Amino acid sequence: MALRIRPLAWGIFILPFGTALAVDNAAGADPGPAALGQVTVTAKGYAADTLETPASIVVVGRDELLRRNAANLGEAVRGLPGLAVASDGAQGQNPVVRGLKKESVVLLVDGMRLNSAQPAGAIGSFMALGLAERVEVVKGPASVLYGSGALGGAINVLLPQARFEPGMRSQLGASYDSASEGVRATGVLNVANEDHALMLGASLARIDDYRAPDGRVDDTGYDSDSFIGQYRFRIDDAQQLRMSLQQHTDKDVWYPGSAKPHPHPLVVATVVHSPEQTRTLAELGYSRKGSGDAPANLDLRVYRQEMEREIFAWSTRLRRNISETRVSFDTNGVDARADWLVHPQHLLAMGVNAWEMFASPARLLPTPNMPAPGNNPTNLLSRSDPFDDARIRALGFYVQDDMRFGDLGVVAGLRRDTVEGTAKSMANGAVTTGLDRSDDMWSGSLGAIWKLSPLLRPYVNLSRGVRAGEMRERYESSPRADGYFYVGNPQIKPEVATQFELGLKGADERFDYALSAYRSRITDYITGEDLSGTVQAISICGAANAAACKRTVNLGRVTLTGFEAHGRWQFSHAQWLNAGLSMVRGENRDLDEPLFQMPADELTLGWDGRVAARWTADVTLRLVREQDRVATVFSRGTENTTPGFVTADLGTSYTVGAHRFRVALRNLADRSYHEHLSEGVSGQEIKAPGRSLLLSYNGSF
Repeated sequence: MALRIRPLAWGIFILPFGTALAVDNAAGADPGPAALGQVTVTAKGYAADTLETPASIVVVGRDELLRRNAANLGEAVRGLPGLAVASDGAQGQNPVVRGLKKESVVLLVDGMRLNSAQPAGAIGSFMALGLAERVEVVKGPASVLYGSGALGGAINVLLPQARFEPGMRSQLGASYDSASEGVRATGVLNVANEDHALMLGASLARIDDYRAPDGRVDDTGYDSDSFIGQYRFRIDDAQQLRMSLQQHTDKDVWYPGSAKPHPHPLVVATVVHSPEQTRTLAELGYSRKGSGDAPANLDLRVYRQEMEREIFAWSTRLRRNISETRVSFDTNGVDARADWLVHPQHLLAMGVNAWEMFASPARLLPTPNMPAPGNNPTNLLSRSDPFDDARIRALGFYVQDDMRFGDLGVVAGLRRDTVEGTAKSMANGAVTTGLDRSDDMWSGSLGAIWKLSPLLRPYVNLSRGVRAGEMRERYESSPRADGYFYVGNPQIKPEVATQFELGLKGADERFDYALSAYRSRITDYITGEDLSGTVQAISICGAANAAACKRTVNLGRVTLTGFEAHGRWQFSHAQWLNAGLSMVRGENRDLDEPLFQMPADELTLGWDGRVAARWTADVTLRLVREQDRVATVFSRGTENTTPGFVTADLGTSYTVGAHRFRVALRNLADRSYHEHLSEGVSGQEIKAPGRSLLLSYNGSF
């Protein structure tokens, strides 16, 4: 059944609830008093109250992550206001912020960028959410603090830190879900005395192909192992040294949403898979905490991250790979951040961020003499690298002033970035000139919030974000999700987004909410110029791809307009109602049509509360509207209308001491559906999991 709820009716329905940011006080936890404000480190670069920040922020705390049993970042944020998920498989689920996808959102782990090019799958899946303590999302341009790429926002996953808590403490967790027959286990150990602290953590997952209402969905299972460790040494009461290590490995990951027909009659169709992919990170850091009337805090870090990927295309007819790519995206980075209370009304923050990412993919493709139908299909692959020794270097400086004038708070920031892209060659060595480009970019933000009362805090924000082209857009030629073959362009200019946002937020012991309306204009939008069927297409994309050929260029002019709301109300002792609303409209001004792959309007409703001693229960409804605003010209008809759907989840938790046991049912009605942003051949997108029983345990010792 397609939902036909008018947006105005949604707004009228949800306004009595407002919009909550208290996601941390989640269903399944003991429902106590509402938080009067949450602390986030991502929005301002240091610990700050969300109620004093003139921006739209979402904080997903540990309790909510456990309630959702989130296996990846997409599952952690699905259904939250202003957020959606683009997926091409069970593991490949990327967060979408206000309609902007993975290229336009900076993902961080403990404040460090997860740098990579963005092929199939989800960069956000290169970590174990079972270990995460919280996820913080800043919606809207966040380039002042996080530089190039934070055009649509920033998402920061905070993992456990070594703590100076004398003795030995541990946390354990395990879960099972019936849809995938998946088993997950997580453990974190902290050992410390007054001057030394050691934290070790591990999270393991064994996931089978999940069941949708119509049957098993092939190629949705995978194995995942994640390990973290951190050592801290306290020099004195103000200074600390730290060393952090992280490693995450996924094995046998498939992306069924990437399945597409192939023009060769022997191949028939292909699907992308990754036998193994690994992220390894090492960090050395130093921190100093100030004291006195004008304290100054300092944090320095150097880090190296290696993201190794195997990206293979599997022929469904030949039952073998017809292309194989092996690549490591390696990043060396340095961050220095400081904040200084120069005056009781001025908290000054400044920083410098520098990083370099480099890669040289090794790719095997079919030789021109691939056997004709009926011949013996031997594995005839030859080396054809998309580019060689490609590097992107970034250097940024920023300054930010957090000002207080009585009940008025003002935050102003300015940043300057230089981003340089270079490569030795592209197109398997055929192109060796015109590959270098350097861009100087500036970004800024100015926001103000006025505390009229605890429940009435209007704010306004004007922000500018930037995004230089990523490595794929510059140097790689390959097929994309809209059905076209894209040719990289080393000379693409950076995108620039300017957003104006009006909002209202507030909280007391029984009620908290936030509303926001925004409009964003993106210039020099990086997109594809359609050359299909032209003589130029043959020379640029090759004869085999000339019928669906695009060249990556700065042609687009795009606007994004949206409204978000979420609220939480304690209507009775230990009984809470909550609701959330997301609406976004994207327009491709060049083609005068909706922007490609915009999330559908969505309303969430929920209740959670105490039902007996030590027992809590919760119910969540997702009402997703039909998405019939689709791109037809840009996508050549590959973006189809998606029907609306309603899903219901319910659960109950039993807590005794520091131990919690939970039983839940997801997709209670076993509804067959897929999200609009699910990749796949039009009309054949993979379905979401059906009804699933979830059993979980979490405790500390």
